[in-house]
Amino acid sequence: MLTKDLLRVSRAGGGYYPQFAGREHRPLAARVIGTYQGHVGEPRGDLEDALTDLEREAEDFKLVRGLAALVDREATVETDAEIEPEHARKAAFEAAEAVGVVTEDERATALHRASESFDVSADALESALYADLEERQVLTAVDPRWDPDGLVAQYNLSLAQTALFDATDVRVRTSDPKALISAIKRLRLMYEIHTLDAGDEGLSEREVVVTGPTRLFRATRRYGTRFARLLRTVASARQWRLAATIDDRGTERTLELSHEDPVRVPDAEPVADVSFDSGVEADFAARFSNLGLDWDLVREPAPLATGTRVMIPDFAFEYEHSDFRVYFEIMGFWTPEYVEKKLSQLAELEDVDMLVAVDESLGVGEEITARDHRAIPYSGTVRVKDVADVLREYERQLVAESAAELPDELRPDEDAITVDALADRRGVSADALADVSFPEHERVGRTLLRPAVAESLADEIEPGMTLADAETILDEYGIADASAVLSRLGYAVEWEGLAGGTVVDR
Repeated sequence: MLTKDLLRVSRAGGGYYPQFAGREHRPLAARVIGTYQGHVGEPRGDLEDALTDLEREAEDFKLVRGLAALVDREATVETDAEIEPEHARKAAFEAAEAVGVVTEDERATALHRASESFDVSADALESALYADLEERQVLTAVDPRWDPDGLVAQYNLSLAQTALFDATDVRVRTSDPKALISAIKRLRLMYEIHTLDAGDEGLSEREVVVTGPTRLFRATRRYGTRFARLLRTVASARQWRLAATIDDRGTERTLELSHEDPVRVPDAEPVADVSFDSGVEADFAARFSNLGLDWDLVREPAPLATGTRVMIPDFAFEYEHSDFRVYFEIMGFWTPEYVEKKLSQLAELEDVDMLVAVDESLGVGEEITARDHRAIPYSGTVRVKDVADVLREYERQLVAESAAELPDELRPDEDAITVDALADRRGVSADALADVSFPEHERVGRTLLRPAVAESLADEIEPGMTLADAETILDEYGIADASAVLSRLGYAVEWEGLAGGTVVDR
């Protein structure tokens, strides 16, 4: 996938169609690959300048950025310094304060004095001061998986995936329905299967309807990413057709794709499964995903700096209502060298919330705790409850912090709005609104309702009405919590088997 700011779509005629790259863009793809390869060993800032020049020459700068974003994932960038830059800055600033730097000579004296504590030259310390800035990091290697044709194909696939991220549902027909259903189940997506009266030649007569992330009560990046990744399996079939309803910033649009579009999978196999280094990790991930917590589990998140090296934790827990994340490492029983390396990495981490599950046989739990990280012992499998308990501690603190920043009273403009929707608007969890007052609304279940709306509903809904008719009226007011609102009006629902329900006086 690409980031949404790189999405290129046409909305002509009210549609929603990705602006794919074609054969004519092959030279541009070759230039992007060549630009990266030509800047190996040079600072990233020089690479960015060259890409900017390429953007100015191209007809569409977003296309250049999209191609570059894909190649960038295959690039290795490192900090080129003899000592860790943050430590170098600290020593230099302390020496400068002691010397009292005003002149250039005094600056040189401070740098020389600071370098003595690291046993390096003053020049080496000076070059390390800001070597970790992004523009000064060095491109050490780039090994793209694609030739120019393959890069164009990967771009088109990624562009279509990004367009599908905001889909509310996708209707798919394929010549390989078995592979499609298998991928849907592996990705834990919600789906239905409908049988059509007639079908196109080569396609199954069954249509698979997959529910997208924005149909959920709370859309999540995790579900949206899985939803988009399903396209890899769809596009791997010999024939397929796809129609998606896109929530385009509040406007519904239709996206239609098929095997006739330039959407191909350049890799050997569809990527639907997440790979793990051990059965312990795979088992934990599968059980954690079923908890329904307000935390997204990210496999192998962005690297963390540990001195002059990096560490890629097994997982990260990302809180859905803020940018806060907790990293999670599972230390199994491997070689003594492995354990020592992990302990060394943990010792170098600074300002990182790290949770470490430690095999009890290692006997290093106390050493990890001494490094200011949380240690959870396990034997055989990691207890999900132990991890969830730690996350709930963080969550209580985060909820308290976000609640403290809210005003004592809120006055939504809407006549009816769910607590979850208002919480999403404020960028907090629904729990953070627990102690907030709503002078113009009353809480009815999970809905905030103006008294005037309740009076209008009391006039429109009456005993004997079918539940379906009552829900239609509630939908017109934007109310989804039918049960709570009907109870507030003094009604209950009398069920008549599978035939439906009837509104009656309680």
